Amino acid sequence: MRGALVEKESQQTKASEDLWPKIVKKGIANAVSGLAQMVGQEISSTSSSSRRVLVKDIPDLFGGVETEAVMVYLGITGTSTGHMAVIYPPKTAFQMVDLLMGLEPGSTKGLEEMAESALAEMGNIIGSFFLNALVLETGLDLRPSPPAVMFDMVGAILDIVLAEISTVSDDVMLVETTFGTADQQIDGTFLVMPTPELMDIVLKTAAAS
Repeated sequence: MRGALVEKESQQTKASEDLWPKIVKKGIANAVSGLAQMVGQEISSTSSSSRRVLVKDIPDLFGGVETEAVMVYLGITGTSTGHMAVIYPPKTAFQMVDLLMGLEPGSTKGLEEMAESALAEMGNIIGSFFLNALVLETGLDLRPSPPAVMFDMVGAILDIVLAEISTVSDDVMLVETTFGTADQQIDGTFLVMPTPELMDIVLKTAAAS
């Protein structure tokens, strides 16, 4: 009896984790569409994956805790909570600023106020469009927090987010996406890190609809 129950729960978990990438794919397509509208150029997602990652291992995805990076962070609020972030190596972040502001490639050398503002607006567009797709899919109330732009070592910019996630789970279902224009690969990563509660609510609501 116990074995049958465990097997049933395992099947339900597998079905849920099969559904999550399908929902996320729609969100990412919507986010990329929003970004394309913002810059007035065709942008496509060049790779996308959804997998479980130990919270403690996330900094290693970006070269380790002492590697410099630029992060645009947005919290997920509403029905439940979670985290979203776009993370770039500094050089790539400067390239993104050039694209967003219509500048010649190589123009941006640092993150001054206008550059931070452009990245913040980009994060707001990506986060809003991503969540809008989830809202259409589930009917839930999900909204992005105001974006925050940080330029520091990976360990410093992710510290608070990962500390919060680790209080409720040792791992997280991580969504990674890279995107770019036809002539320029933007090797940044869009991360979606739902709390277990948010993921459970999204999956149950989507499965019932």
